[in-house]
Parts: sequence; structure tokens; C-alpha cells
Amino acid sequence: MILAVDVGNTNITFGIFEKKELRITFRLMTASMRTSDEYGAAILGLLRYNGMHKEQIEGVIIASVVPNVMHALNGAIERYLGHKPMIVGPGLKTGIHIITENPKEIGPDRIVDAVGAYEKYGGPVLVMDFGTATTYDLVTEKGEFTAGITAPGIKISAKALWEDTAKLPEVEIKKPESILAQNTVTSMQAGLVYGQIGQTEYIVRKVKEEAGLQNMKVVATGGLGSIIADETDVIDVYDRTLTLDGLRIIYEKNTAKA
Repeated sequence: MILAVDVGNTNITFGIFEKKELRITFRLMTASMRTSDEYGAAILGLLRYNGMHKEQIEGVIIASVVPNVMHALNGAIERYLGHKPMIVGPGLKTGIHIITENPKEIGPDRIVDAVGAYEKYGGPVLVMDFGTATTYDLVTEKGEFTAGITAPGIKISAKALWEDTAKLPEVEIKKPESILAQNTVTSMQAGLVYGQIGQTEYIVRKVKEEAGLQNMKVVATGGLGSIIADETDVIDVYDRTLTLDGLRIIYEKNTAKA
């Protein structure tokens, strides 16, 4: 079995694959700084809770956008699972050719999403990840990563509202029954959710127009992506496990026997 680890700005998501099947997932908060022993104890505990043993893990792959957790996390995996993790970065085979102005600027999370979307759905494909930031990445039919757009995520926008305005409360992020809000909470929810829908639809249309790819597939992932995908017809597929699948695919490409 393979352990895939996606270290995001908000959460660290773990997924265990048996061949191509995602058997279990679990999460830890990224914001909580831990020692390698704390990471190790948490990972072993969550494995046991899900009925698994560390001996079943045959390899580990990590994609991270949070460098300051990597030393402790790597140490935990090496010490408690007995594996040196494969880290998504330069030198790994991905099957994607990055042709932007500065390929080194493309985060590993975006590369993983691009690989997952291209391998699962083909190209051309626009892959969106509704995470802490909302990202839009274009991969051509030939597997070329040609462009990326980065926008504030829904949670960032929500946090800005309730932290930078004196009288606005913290609210649950969900679509209200109507955009015609009649109280503070639903007015914020309407602005956040419908604003994200509008942004999504405009950016998708603009990418298709400028790239000349009106028939490209549009794939979304990320924790809040399902809310948006349910409300617009510009998203063809919402794939909850896309990032973890991308990690598995990269691991397989780099361990396959010639």
C-alpha cells in the first residue's frame, strides 16, 4: 500500500492506496506545529483507528506547499513508518511538461493536480483547486502546463470580511436560499458563494476564449469545490480525490520497472 500526503496551507491530507483504490483518508491541521514524534504518534494512531498497520505501507509520497513542516514530517515518516518519502519536485517524472516563463514557480500541489486531471480525463483540461487559494491551471492535449491563475479562496475572503471589519461576524460558508439576503449572515454567505461562482464562470470563459479551447474539459477539486460545482455548468467534473490520485500516479511513474 502507498501513503500519499498532501501538505496544504490549512490541512495535511493523508490517503492510503491499495493499488489504484483509495482505501482511507485522514487529516491533520497544518497550522498546528508538531515535532516529528508528535507527527509519528498521530499518524500511527490514525492508521490503527482505521484498522491498518504501519507494516502495510510500502512507500510514501509527499507534495507540500508549507516548507516549515517538512523537516518534522519527513523525520516522522522515516522513523515511525520506516520509509524515506518521495518528495514532489524537480527530478521526478510527472508526465507533464511545464512551459510557463518560470517552471520553478509552479507549486507541487498544482503539478500534482495537473497530473491527476490529465491522466484521468485527458487534455486539454483546466483544473481548478478550491483550497486556501483558488487556482486554475491549463494543461494542453500534449500534456503541456501552459498557464495558471491564482485567486483568493473562499476562506481567505471570508476571513478578510470578519477580521477586517468591526461588525461583521464569522459565518459558515454555505450557499443561502436566495441571493436576495435580508440579514447580515446570509448577505455575507451570498457575497462569498455567489461571488466565487461568478469569478469561476468568468475565468473559465476567458481561458477558453484566449486559449482557443472551447471544448476543453473543466475539472474541479478542493474542499469547497463541491459547493461551486453544484451551482454552475462551466465545471464538467468535481473530483474530490484528484490531488491524492495525482500523487499516486506520480509515485507509480517513478517506481515502475523499465
